[in-house]
Amino acid sequence: MEPRTLVFFLREFFFPGGCGLCGTALLGPGEAWQGLCEPCRESLEAAGGTETPGRERCGRCGRPLISEQDRCLPCRERDDWNCESIRALYPYTGKYRKLLAAYKFEKNLGLGNFLARRLAGCCREFPDFTLVPVPPRPGKIRKAGWDQVEYLARRLKDEGLPVRRCLRRLSSQTQKKLDRRNRLKNLEGRFVLTGTAPRRALLIDDVMTTGATLEACAAALKKGGAEQVCGACLFYD
Repeated sequence: MEPRTLVFFLREFFFPGGCGLCGTALLGPGEAWQGLCEPCRESLEAAGGTETPGRERCGRCGRPLISEQDRCLPCRERDDWNCESIRALYPYTGKYRKLLAAYKFEKNLGLGNFLARRLAGCCREFPDFTLVPVPPRPGKIRKAGWDQVEYLARRLKDEGLPVRRCLRRLSSQTQKKLDRRNRLKNLEGRFVLTGTAPRRALLIDDVMTTGATLEACAAALKKGGAEQVCGACLFYD
């Protein structure tokens, strides 16, 4: 048993938290490491990263298409996107919303281990890309105590994927009450390069709502010399 797996198992043994979805007791090191009981884990893995198997997805943002072809209506608004292609694993609804809340707000690191492993599979669809985590809002780490995207980046690096932290986020108006167009405008120029941009960059984030954050990050990377920028996220809203 790896030392880090043993740590999660002992913590669960002495301070049981249970499955991050159903609350069932976690049995064994594998369940403790991933923060999920076997039935819940298997149900998430069986979904294959989508609740709509066989359904076509937008060629840019990766959301399931309803009646459109190739691209969804919002992505058809322009043809000069800096973030050229985005993949997201799960819809931000139902049990998936609960999954992220337990990871992000309750700091359930076991769920982070599970999600990172799932995200790694998505990232491997982009060979020869260097992963670039989306940086947190100024003051977020001080307020929340941690950065959930950075934890994913560490686990993805453990999976053997290349990671480069080369972006910094400047202060901006909160995005929550803004529509798609104003979200894009609000974040223009709010990400700056702090190191060398990889030639082919894959942005990593937890939730994609409008894609404005990924687009702003991609603009900064391309301004710094990146030739191709794509994105990989856990959830799409």
